[in-house]
Amino acid sequence: MTLKTFGFDQFGFLLFSLQWTLLLTVIALIGGGLLGFGVALARTSQLKPVRVAAATYIQVIQGIPVLMILFLSYYGLSLAGFELPPLIAAGASMTIYASGYLAEIWRGCIQAVPKQQWEASESLAMTRLQQYRYVVLPQAMRISLPPTVGFAVQVVKNTSITSIIGFVELARAGQLINNATFQPFRVFLAVAALYFVVCYPLSQLSRLLERRLHVGSSR
Repeated sequence: MTLKTFGFDQFGFLLFSLQWTLLLTVIALIGGGLLGFGVALARTSQLKPVRVAAATYIQVIQGIPVLMILFLSYYGLSLAGFELPPLIAAGASMTIYASGYLAEIWRGCIQAVPKQQWEASESLAMTRLQQYRYVVLPQAMRISLPPTVGFAVQVVKNTSITSIIGFVELARAGQLINNATFQPFRVFLAVAALYFVVCYPLSQLSRLLERRLHVGSSR
């Protein structure tokens, strides 16, 4: 039996699969961001039942491994008669996972806005919606940029678990190439390098934003 060697063709397949990793990351951040934003607002609601429901959602999502969410989305729904393509199941699972963490991050950022800002807006007879729109959210958004970008790094790396259900992203592509070449050091070193190329700039951006935020706050 003739084994293939790890070369340009195989590296090109890794680059192609990296596109699916990035696509899944974008799906998770956009979908999780929309859902997480709603949960964050509910978490800071004036209505206690709404706050409790939002807090329960966050605790459940953060208390369950994302792998279990993936299994429930793909295998669990298939037992109920809903056959989801791997991309849809992976996207839905990563969206739910991201929403639980982004909701908590943004909840903290909303509550980090000084109490005096809330009181000042109330003294201007602003409604709750106007307070959020004109006073609270612009400040909370600025505070949330570093942790949000930092969390994006975790999302990129956690997309690797979707290989369990056969979704061919970067980690799964590495497994397939290794099965054909039996050169795990070269293959997975290349996979790790591609993850690094994506994650390192995001990590540096998060640190840069955090430093700039601190400088702006100290003035």
